[in-house]
Amino acid sequence: MTETITVETYVRAPIEKVWHDFTNPDAIKVWNAASDDWHTTEAENDLKAGGTLRSRMEAKDGSVGFDLVGVYDAVVEHERIAYTMGDGRKVEVTFTPDEHGVKLVETFDPETENTHEMQRAGWQAILDNFKAYSEGVH
Repeated sequence: MTETITVETYVRAPIEKVWHDFTNPDAIKVWNAASDDWHTTEAENDLKAGGTLRSRMEAKDGSVGFDLVGVYDAVVEHERIAYTMGDGRKVEVTFTPDEHGVKLVETFDPETENTHEMQRAGWQAILDNFKAYSEGVH
């Protein structure tokens, strides 16, 4: 297997809010986009080991879209989420709270169609949108 890619952010909000915003389907539909010309039109989240997560991302002009589907391998509330995407790639998200907020670190197996830098930039942009949403800057 090839190297993993890691992106991270620090959210100045309590762990309960960060966890909720990261896992709640209605919130996911708001923050889950890498740029302003994309949006998430559907999101489902059965947040437990063996549960399924699914989101539909589409270009706002309707030209292209795709589904992200995965199955949770592990869910430890306020600490860690791990899942396997439909194509077998693994994703792990860790939540490390302190007195000022929460550090989120997301590590994932890259796909083969796009460069690692392009994937890192896209996932980081989504995480940056999450940070803004969860901190209430929207």
